[in-house]
Formats: sequence, C-alpha cells, structure tokens
Amino acid sequence: MNFHAKKTLCVSDMDGTLMNGESRVSDRTATILNDLIERHHLLFTVATARTTATVVPLLSHVHCTLPQIVLSGAILWHPVERRLSDPQAIDPATVRQVCDTFERHGIHPFVYRQHGNIIHAHHYGPLADYDRQFVEARDNTPHKRFLLDDPHYSVSSDNTLLIFAMDKGNGLQGAYDEIRQQANCAPILYHDNTDPSLALLEIYAPTCSKAAAMTRLAQQLGVEQVVAFGDNLNDIAMLQAADHSVAVANAVPQVRAVASEVIGPNTDDSVARWLQQALGEQ
Repeated sequence: MNFHAKKTLCVSDMDGTLMNGESRVSDRTATILNDLIERHHLLFTVATARTTATVVPLLSHVHCTLPQIVLSGAILWHPVERRLSDPQAIDPATVRQVCDTFERHGIHPFVYRQHGNIIHAHHYGPLADYDRQFVEARDNTPHKRFLLDDPHYSVSSDNTLLIFAMDKGNGLQGAYDEIRQQANCAPILYHDNTDPSLALLEIYAPTCSKAAAMTRLAQQLGVEQVVAFGDNLNDIAMLQAADHSVAVANAVPQVRAVASEVIGPNTDDSVARWLQQALGEQ
C-alpha cells in the first residue's frame, strides 16, 4: 500500500481488532494513531457494532475527527459536532414481525431507536445475568438510555436501528433461521470473540452494513482507496468492499481467508503498527 500516492481512508473494527485483550484501546495504539493523524493527516475511523455509549469513552484519547460508523453501519457518530446522522432504519412492519418472532421463541431482545443525538434501548421482560451485565456496563451515559420493562418496546416506529439479543447456548438459532427466511431485514448471528459461549443476534435494515456505511463515507470524503481491518464474521463484507483488507492474527478463519493480508494479533497494537509502517514510520 502506498498512502502517499492516493488519498486513503482507513477503517478499523474495534473489538478484537483495534482494542486489546482488555477491551480497550491501548496507550501505545492511541499514541501511534494520534501521531499519524496529526503529522500525516491520516484519515482514520472505526466501524463497530457498539453504540456511542461505549465508543465515545473508549476513543476519548484518540484524536479521531472523522464520522464513526457505529451500530454496524446503522448510523454515524460525528465526534466533533457530537451528533448522529445517516440512520438506516428498519421498516416498522418488520420491527413488529421480528419482535413477534422473538416472543414466540421466548427471547427478550433490546430494541434500539434514535432519539435525537442519543440512543434509546427499549426492553421488556426478564433480564438474564448477561443482559443485566450488559445494561450495567452501558447505563448512566449521556449517549444511551435504557428503557426497561417497557410494554411499548415493539410498537412500530420509523427510527428503529437495531433489534439485538444475546444467549448462552443455541437458543437464538431458531429465531435467526425464521427471521432470515421471512423478514425484510439483515440478521447477523455470531459468537462473541472474548466469550465464545455468548451468542449474539443483531437485526438491521437490509440497507445497513459496515461495508455500505464505509462506502458512503469514502464517497463523502472523496478518497481514492480504502483500507479495512477486522477479525469477526460481521467484518467480512467490509473487508471485501475495501481496496486492501487486513485481518489480525486472532481473526476467525473465514476473515483471514478473505483478507489481503494477515498481521499480528490485536493484543500487540498490530493495527496501529501496520499503519505506522505503511506511512514509513518504521
């Protein structure tokens, strides 16, 4: 890759890719990125399934000014203006259909909706221990509000960005199969890299993906090439849409198979070090 020949946008997944084994952006990675952004005007941003509730604090020491792709491309966060934009909402009829399917399978999902420049996470029914831990780790932030025991969580609206559920075991498979066959949406079922026993099911609008958001952002910025970094199944389309794709060593086999190259693990600041070398700093 020759960064000096073409205007390049670099987009990195966070969990398992940019962040280390402690699920944070290390001081070393932040220092390298800040130096490259300041001295080389590196165009760098992230694409993550996380919301602003965790993205903002996790990137607080990284001087990233470009829009950040959050909720797997369902919406963009502008860190300078502190606003959300470009929502990719699920059709209201599909929201009702998906919530009805979850209910038949005894699953109690979170329904994420845009509310101005914050996200409201609606939930109804009992919380499993992992659900409760998920809420506690993200509650009381200025960027997300949880509305628990909300009987109107499945009410149709035009601003639903995500329907999300977790389960330990195979309890989500049946709902995933039914939703994938019948609903007008983009479901993703995968296992958490840091806790393989935890399955995650995410339901987005069919227009929503990290890849689509990355492509739109690249067009807005007028770049000539895109480099993407990832580790998990929900990164594959983004890597395939990039001009050059990089998998970290800890990536799942399917990701390593589609990547242009494989670098070191996320625990070794490998994304930042790759960028540093690509810009001639090593």
